[in-house]
Amino acid sequence: MIKEKIQQTAKNIFEDVVANRRHLHSHPELSFHEVETSAFVARKLEELGLEYHKMANTGLVALLKGDKPSDQVVALRADMDALPILEANDVPYKSQNPGVMHACGHDVHTSSLLGVAKILTGLKSEFGGTVKFIFQPAEEKLPGGASLMIQEGVLENPKPAAVIGQHVMPLIDAGKVGFRAGKYMASTDELYVTVRGKGGHGAQPQQNVDPVIITAHIITALQTIVSRYADPKSPSVLSFGKVIANGATNVIPNEVYLEGTFRTMDEKWRSEAHIKIKKMAEGIAESMGGSCEFNIMKGYPFLINEEKLTASTRAHAEEYLGKENVLDLDIWMAAEDFAYYSQAADSCFYRLGTRNESRGITSSVHTPTFDVEESALEQSVGLMAYLAVKQLGN
Repeated sequence: MIKEKIQQTAKNIFEDVVANRRHLHSHPELSFHEVETSAFVARKLEELGLEYHKMANTGLVALLKGDKPSDQVVALRADMDALPILEANDVPYKSQNPGVMHACGHDVHTSSLLGVAKILTGLKSEFGGTVKFIFQPAEEKLPGGASLMIQEGVLENPKPAAVIGQHVMPLIDAGKVGFRAGKYMASTDELYVTVRGKGGHGAQPQQNVDPVIITAHIITALQTIVSRYADPKSPSVLSFGKVIANGATNVIPNEVYLEGTFRTMDEKWRSEAHIKIKKMAEGIAESMGGSCEFNIMKGYPFLINEEKLTASTRAHAEEYLGKENVLDLDIWMAAEDFAYYSQAADSCFYRLGTRNESRGITSSVHTPTFDVEESALEQSVGLMAYLAVKQLGN
């Protein structure tokens, strides 16, 4: 049975996958600068005898065709970039690039996909169809490496019937995975706002146009975009995380600068909300004697897991890991540029558990203490290899 062969091979290559993950973790690179990471992946693909070509500058795409006759194609995706975070972990594989860290598990994703390539290369006589391996740059930074690779034709020649991706989740114990069919992750837009007034002495507000007060009204009023204009059945989030006035105890500034985010799971509402947000903020500022420059940088779309594909993928995960190790996920208002694949092709994006409370491996992604329970790598490579083979109809 191919399942048992994949499981045994995953066990056999486990130490190699861990070594690759630790190498990548030690040498993180920021979005669109994954030069050494790309070269490392290329060397590993060459060792497997897999031909590849570059896309989106540092991205790579490789194909593996099984020996049995089949025209089916499935794509597997891993992201490669790291984050601008100073790592706080005291581990042998700590980042050697100060201020840059694999704090979102992309080292796990990349080493896992290399492991999947190794498993399937060794078992290509056991299956038919083509597996497309997508090693993608710049998930963490707009416009997102996925959008660039799609523009350059990553989903063509050959065109995959399905795209499958995974992401670490420190809320789930190692050895388990999670799935959700339908809408799963939110779109994301970045908000950059400057509210202008007329500064002056804090004891003479009648002589000024206070941009701080205007800003306070704008922040409060914009919450009605979510609470009174959005359909309550479709989640939306509008948050401001940066507000800079740069006045003093007795100084009203000339302007206030804000940065925030808007997220939702409905593209039509997303477009409508952009207009309402901008119009409301500008109207409030004008009505209070000031002005508002409101810029919206449109980011990733929402991520949707195709229902039938996700159902079959989940069922195959239960076959491989056991039903008790496959969990249902709730919607997640974070964003992920895998969403571009999901908008262009039938896709399934699932979660890989990496938590181990007994070892203190519980930190969230995007934190300086994030790490993973490495035993999860065995399930990671084996499961994804099995999902690919099953998706190809074997």
